[in-house]
Amino acid sequence: MNFILKAATVIDPTSPFHNQTVDILIKNGIITDIHAEIKNPDAFEEIRLENLQVSQGWFDSSVSFGEPGYEERETIVNGLEVAAKNGFTSIALNPNTFPITDTSASVGFLMNKALHQAVSLYPIGALTVKSEGVDMAELFDMQQTGAIAFGDYKKSIHNPNLLKIALLYAQNFNGLVLSFPQNNDIAGKGIVHEEEQSTLLGLKGIPAIAEELQISRDLFLLEYTAGKLHIPTISTAKSVQLIRDAKAKGLQVSCSVSVHHLLLTDNELTTFDTNYKILPPLRTQNDVDALLEGVKDGTIDMVTSDHQPMDIEHKKVEFDNAKYGTIGLESAFGILNSVLDTEDVIRVLTAGKSVFGIDSISIDKGNIANISLFTSLNGTSKFTTDQILSTSKNSAFIDKITKGNTYGIVANGKLVLK
Repeated sequence: MNFILKAATVIDPTSPFHNQTVDILIKNGIITDIHAEIKNPDAFEEIRLENLQVSQGWFDSSVSFGEPGYEERETIVNGLEVAAKNGFTSIALNPNTFPITDTSASVGFLMNKALHQAVSLYPIGALTVKSEGVDMAELFDMQQTGAIAFGDYKKSIHNPNLLKIALLYAQNFNGLVLSFPQNNDIAGKGIVHEEEQSTLLGLKGIPAIAEELQISRDLFLLEYTAGKLHIPTISTAKSVQLIRDAKAKGLQVSCSVSVHHLLLTDNELTTFDTNYKILPPLRTQNDVDALLEGVKDGTIDMVTSDHQPMDIEHKKVEFDNAKYGTIGLESAFGILNSVLDTEDVIRVLTAGKSVFGIDSISIDKGNIANISLFTSLNGTSKFTTDQILSTSKNSAFIDKITKGNTYGIVANGKLVLK
């Protein structure tokens, strides 16, 4: 497909056209020319979008769909289309399917389902068989088939020796191990953040120390093994400081935070809306402030939508009985752009590629076109259900104020627009 992106402002510090407004000619998936104004003698399609900005393609390090096993929540094909229309050119897919993604065959199934799509799908293999936390899964075989990391989604590793062995073993093939930050013995039967709100609402709480103690343990194991560890979706102020200190010591640790933990607090729980039942739980404003500071100073490497579709049968129930999770692909950019500068938004939506071993492709002549299309300049609006393209509608951001819009992507030789 051949076309010209007209009057696009480039936000890509690695590009010689950074902060310039240019036309971008794309032929057969390759950027063949970038110039202030490109003539069009061949009558290629011209893409003109209001206040268009472009950057390197965005990557989301924590996405769940449903297929196989939970197709009523989301299919792979529709999920990838949702990602594309909301600016993401690549996603890491969590292993929380049925069956669990814990073999090379299950990794191969996911990759085959994603063939010929604009968005690149990178499976995360389960760290343990059936994500039960007992026996280590076939990590090397899964990596050979296409898995880019290994972790049990939203399930912490109770046995420290198992995590130690995984960190040692994965070094043989430069594998990335994920460890969900929650000590289940301390979390107990808690379902929300343990503090004033949980007491007022009569809901069992998960104290911040449940996360912080697990992170402390994992960092000790990381230092002992000299391995490579990623801690997904941290949520407390102390967690930020623990990881900041670990990085200062030279440990190979990275971490992410979800978009919802950068905006929402446990004050949202007063309505008992189950869309706010999220794991880790929504914390306090002090935690939100510390997480935002961690994003800005680089302690937190990346931001994820932590997109987790959930069917209505598991959400429209009593708060205690509801499943955890919120969708987030549709709202990720608009929410982030309301709390961060646009260049910081682009940084945290692209930085994860280096951690997960995915190529970053600069916007330059001769390079493959892997580009997100958006604008941060179209003012604010209220996020509504009309903007949800996912099969499941369990969004924690309904009626929240967003800033800017996404238009789509150019990736894998395809142009996808909303």
